[in-house]
Amino acid sequence: MTDPAATLFGWLAPAGVVFGVTAIAIAVLVWAVRRARRSPRARAAAERARTRAGSALVRLDDEVGELELEVGLSGALYGGDAPASLRRARMTAQHVRDDAFDEYRAISAPGVAPAEIRHVAARIERRTGEALGVVAAARAEHGAWVRANVSAAGQIEAARRRLSDLRASMGDPAALVAELSSRFAEDEWRDASQSARAALAEVAEATRLLDEAAARAGDPSLSALPDLAAAERSLRKAEADARHLEETHRLVLQAAQAVPAEIAAARAALASASHTRDHLDPADAERLGAELRAVDAELNRIEGDAARRPTRTVDAIARLRGRLDLALGDARTAQQRLRGARTALPGTIAAARGAIAQAEASLTHSRAGADARSRLQSAQHELAQARQTTDPVAAIDAARRALRDAEDAKALSDYARLAGSGS
Repeated sequence: MTDPAATLFGWLAPAGVVFGVTAIAIAVLVWAVRRARRSPRARAAAERARTRAGSALVRLDDEVGELELEVGLSGALYGGDAPASLRRARMTAQHVRDDAFDEYRAISAPGVAPAEIRHVAARIERRTGEALGVVAAARAEHGAWVRANVSAAGQIEAARRRLSDLRASMGDPAALVAELSSRFAEDEWRDASQSARAALAEVAEATRLLDEAAARAGDPSLSALPDLAAAERSLRKAEADARHLEETHRLVLQAAQAVPAEIAAARAALASASHTRDHLDPADAERLGAELRAVDAELNRIEGDAARRPTRTVDAIARLRGRLDLALGDARTAQQRLRGARTALPGTIAAARGAIAQAEASLTHSRAGADARSRLQSAQHELAQARQTTDPVAAIDAARRALRDAEDAKALSDYARLAGSGS
């Protein structure tokens, strides 16, 4: 009679071999699939998908700008609000664009799996395509209505009113630049001067385009929309440059008022850090002491020219406060961290505002891609968070993120402008 144990072993041994080989094969297959998904080829395909999504997002962002232009023009034509179809299309496009920028930033971060990048990029392309379709339909519907119901003379008159309003709101740009140049170093008002010259040139260009449109308005079959659209673009650029001029003027004057308090707060933070150092182990105390001496030397250097370069001084102090926080690490108590964040917050927010203003001005005059635009949007969002939160530590963290994102946006935009001018 056969031994039951031997029989059982004779059955289990082949089964075990089969299952073992199968498990190994599955493991190898899973490893191969994962490796393929993260291979250089997969990453290159994911990057191409991300680039296509970014291009679609840039088109949508441009269309949102054009739609805002048309909504403003329509409001002037109607003597009130723009048509409901245009407003709905603008709201839809803005919502899709903002969500898509958030997703685009997420898949642009390091370490995202190629499969996830391709999946999200495809969704961005699909949603932006749908939004572009909504915008195109609304603009076509509105264009047909305008051609049927509004004369060229009426359109030109509405645009001239916008031009007149812009001139009145701009005032004398040269006077603002002159005030800054009389008190501060050139690098404080150079951008303001460029914005003033650009705004005046764009107003002159809009005037020329409207005059040309008016000269051809006698033909009832002729639409003034192309010339009006070009004039509106010039007006929109002029408005952006005028806003940047005013913002720069305001930031410089506010910085000049804030510099003494910012320097005093930085000195107090250094004194507090020195007190903290006295309670550390010798090795940690020596490391912190060397950093405190470096920060103190840098503060002395920038203080000597603070009156002539207030925004640069406020920006530099904000960075020194961040450097000081990093050096202190976990050595401070919760109360010390809270007090330090509260005193550093105003200067850091001012530095972030200035960086965002510079990035916005750079993007206005360049064909920046999705990376620059998404960084700028992130900076604006982080600055809003810094202003809204009641926790000083969380607020200063958000303000520092806004500063970094705005600097990245400007660098990417400047690179795009230089690359475009060199091509």
